[in-house]
Parts: sequence; structure tokens; C-alpha cells
Amino acid sequence: MKIKRSTVVLLTIALSLPLLTAFADWNNWGEEMWPRRKKAPIPQQIRTHDNEGGYELIISFTPGRRHNHPLMAFWMEDVDGNYIRSLYVAESIAKGYFRHVDGSSGHWEPGPLRRPAALPYWGHKRGVKAPDEYYIPTPDDPMPDAVTGPTPKAGFILTTRTGPQTPDVFVVAMEINQSWDWNQHWHNNKYPNDPNYKTSSQPAVVYKVTIDIRNPLVEYTLKPVGHSHWAGADGKLYDGLNTLTTALEIAKEVKVNLQIR
Repeated sequence: MKIKRSTVVLLTIALSLPLLTAFADWNNWGEEMWPRRKKAPIPQQIRTHDNEGGYELIISFTPGRRHNHPLMAFWMEDVDGNYIRSLYVAESIAKGYFRHVDGSSGHWEPGPLRRPAALPYWGHKRGVKAPDEYYIPTPDDPMPDAVTGPTPKAGFILTTRTGPQTPDVFVVAMEINQSWDWNQHWHNNKYPNDPNYKTSSQPAVVYKVTIDIRNPLVEYTLKPVGHSHWAGADGKLYDGLNTLTTALEIAKEVKVNLQIR
């Protein structure tokens, strides 16, 4: 009995389909069980205070799963909480000039903008009051380029220096804030008449670690110690990290290495 070639082709396809389906299912199962690892982006290198004396600090910032272009500042203070110097400040705050201010033309235009709720704890520590009574720099009185830079898109390594006359014991601090990160406690209607609050949502989180150069460790880890005022009205450190959710997931890990040689 002769079998037509077209019949053989159809029979082959019919027999192959279950095998192809099974292979596809096995491949998808394999992807779920052993997903392909994405290559982590290379951390951006940032340098501030080059050749300014003191000890070298290498700060490694690993972003968390809620990291989305936050504003941040790093600085040093003594054990009594007195401000010593800024180590790095996001350019938008340091210059008082943001890249996305006016969207009336259909696309965002840069321009000056006041954001007192962004990093108020650092701003009050620094202690420079602007003519509008806010403790943040202005375009007319910006911070020097030596300590500023654009907000990194992901992880970064900041290499900086403590400066001359570094005390034996000092604190490295970070304040970080991301707009529009509402949660059940810090919701849009919590302070409906305060426009500064609405630019911050969950308040900025403050991280700190104490370093003793007389007995240095190989590595230090910054830990959250509180949050700033939700609208930037003062420079106090507030308890109540239990009210924060995604704000604590902006940074996954922040470590400091002290180079004393």
C-alpha cells in the first residue's frame, strides 16, 4: 500500500507537536527553577574632597528593590552630633536646581526648585539658612562642585576624605529620601494643607555608624537610626521606623572602609 507524501508530512507534524510542547514546558520550568542571572551593573565611581588631607573613606552603596532616583547626602559629625563636613550631596539639592521642574510645555524643563522636606536633617546639621528660611542651598549660594554630583542611577562607590584635624572618633551619616513613596501611615491626605509634605511622602531616613580610628574595623555598616521631619520643619531626628516601609528598602546596604595608612 502506497502512502502519500503529504500524509507522511502531516503525521510527522502531528507526532512532533506533543514533543515540542513538552520541551517548551520543560524549558519554562527550567527557567523558573534556575532563572538566568542578570549581570549586576558596575557601580559608579564618585570622588569628592580629593587631596584634602585626613583619612580616606570608601563608601559602598548597594541599592534596594525600592531604589528609584532618591536624593541623598553623606556627611561627618562628631560623637556629640556636631556637623563636621559634607562628603557627598546630590546635585539637585546641593545646587537648588532640578532637572524636572516645569512640564507645562509637554516635556520636563529644568529650573530652580525648593524641596525643604527632601533632606532636612542634613540641612539643619549643616546650619546654613537661606533667605527663604529653608536650610538648603540655593542657585545663588550653591555648594561647591568638589562635594556634589548627579544622583547615581544604581549602586556606587564614593571615595572621599575626612579632612584635616579628624577627631579620633567620628560618625559617618547618610540621609536618603525618595518622593511619592506613600504607604498606609504616610498617605496623601495625612497633612493635606502642607505642600512640602507632599513632595516627600514617607520622610527621609537617617543612617549612621561610629568610627574609632584608634581601634579601626575592617568594615563598617551604616544602620537606620530614625527619620527626619516629614515636611522639613526642623532638624530633629524622629523615632518610629515602624511606620516606614518602602523607605527602608531604598538602600539595601551601605558600608564604609577606612584607609588609615
